[in-house]
Amino acid sequence: MRIVICGGGAVGASLAYFLSRRGAEAIVVERTGLANAASGKSGGFLALDWCDGTPLQALARRSFALHANLEEEIDDDWGYRRMTTYGGLASAEASLSGHGNGHPVDWTSDDVVLYQRLGSTETTAQVHPGLYTAAMMRAAEALGAKLRAGEATGIARRDGAATGIEVDGEVLEADAVVIAMGPWSILASEWLAMSVVYGLKGHSIVFETGTRLPAEALFIEYQEASGIVSSPEVFPRPDGTTYVCGISSERPLPLDPADVDADDGALPRLEEMCCRISPVLAEAKILARQACYRPVTQDGLPLIGPVPGVKRAYVSTGHSVWGILNAPATGEALAELILDGTPRSVDLAPFDPARLRPFDPARLRAEALT
Repeated sequence: MRIVICGGGAVGASLAYFLSRRGAEAIVVERTGLANAASGKSGGFLALDWCDGTPLQALARRSFALHANLEEEIDDDWGYRRMTTYGGLASAEASLSGHGNGHPVDWTSDDVVLYQRLGSTETTAQVHPGLYTAAMMRAAEALGAKLRAGEATGIARRDGAATGIEVDGEVLEADAVVIAMGPWSILASEWLAMSVVYGLKGHSIVFETGTRLPAEALFIEYQEASGIVSSPEVFPRPDGTTYVCGISSERPLPLDPADVDADDGALPRLEEMCCRISPVLAEAKILARQACYRPVTQDGLPLIGPVPGVKRAYVSTGHSVWGILNAPATGEALAELILDGTPRSVDLAPFDPARLRPFDPARLRAEALT
């Protein structure tokens, strides 16, 4: 069975791996570059139980376990390790010194108050998302999968079923097709009755910190001098870098992921927070200043499953901040759905794309005029 996957992010690469492991022929079509968007510019934070009590609980728990299993099964390195995670408070102007931390973290400034341990090495971990995506694609290719550069521009169909993807003017024939292009999955609404997917923009900075920071992640509520409360997240990595994100916006999504750039003033604001949070970050060399878009949906849940109205067409997007965490279990369950007709590892019913209205440009224009 041949499956064409549109999108070379963490979800697409994970799906290619699990399909290939079952003996299917997986072809990943990517126009800009593997892990070029959020899959290469996100934090890569993993949590066992942070989705408990929501429809994501089973998916997240299965995926957290898969991350550990894959690290043992595949001979590659994508920076997987367990972490201890803390929540804290900081302010640009008011000093919080004297309130005490209560936790054994010695690399934050005196003005940061750590009030809670959010996770232990049993419940929180990390990967480098770009390295994870590349490693999954390499593992899939070792099993026969292919990565093809090109832009998907349409879907071929016959008798109400998908028969391939149009790529650079030719049809790449397939027994099933999957749209996994993050927020750019909305472009497929011209070919399929796709539910609406939005892009939420996030900004991040990568510092060179060497061995100075241990495996401790921070989630900080930070009051800026303007009074705005932001939520910087700090993730030291085993490769000697530290990733920090924390400012989001709803700027329009560009047509090409390569055209994503930072909002004016966003990265200087984030850098100022970093300097206030830790003297190590204040002294560290900055390796990257960047931005990316996370895919989100109207109800906050991903779209995973069949596209309504077209047989053998599937979608997997809208994972928001949990895209890297849930990529393995999404790939595993979607591979089961495609090959067996039903997922066994995780129930995908809560993420059925049919639950949301499809994107309809004409309807949206009409609503805007009323």
